Amino acid sequence: MTQVVILDYGLGNLRSVKKGLEKAGAQTTITSDLKVMDSADGVVLPGVGAFSEGMEKLCDMKAALCDYVKERPVLGICLGMQMLLEVGEEYGIHKGLGLVPGTVKRFPVRKGYKIPHMGWNTISITQNDPFLEGIDNNSYVYFVHSYYAETKPEYTLTSTDYICPFASSVKNKNAYGTQFHPEKSGKTGLKILENFIGLCSE
Repeated sequence: MTQVVILDYGLGNLRSVKKGLEKAGAQTTITSDLKVMDSADGVVLPGVGAFSEGMEKLCDMKAALCDYVKERPVLGICLGMQMLLEVGEEYGIHKGLGLVPGTVKRFPVRKGYKIPHMGWNTISITQNDPFLEGIDNNSYVYFVHSYYAETKPEYTLTSTDYICPFASSVKNKNAYGTQFHPEKSGKTGLKILENFIGLCSE
């Protein structure tokens, strides 16, 4: 069975991610032990909270994660995806992991729109990729976020429109990210987790 580690760095809804991955067919471990991480087939970087706090709490996991992703898949979810990017603009300018080119920006204020972007919205598929195999265009997934990823089209797997168009899932080599929560996105999210597990077992 495919072994997937969920990184515990003090932020994130770890139990729901674990439950989603297990339902999708993975054997999972929640850990902050880098040796355990290094033995896994894939790593999930969850996260709920501020970009700066997330990067600070990762500490010595940063370098280990950047080494790990050279050979095996990593999936960032919500804040976890944002931290894959180069720069975050939440509470000042902060450096991310730099695994996916781009910047994390706050949604601009627009009349008739609430921030955070919370609830169900659609994803428009912009690239064919095994990560999205079996996913219909304009499928609904679940979001909760006030900041969004701005990146180039070559790193954007899906886009979503809320106040402005943004990258709702990204990829650069072995680094994958979803701004939405696949573990809360019903059958669509479960299929995406299954696809990630499949990538981990290759």
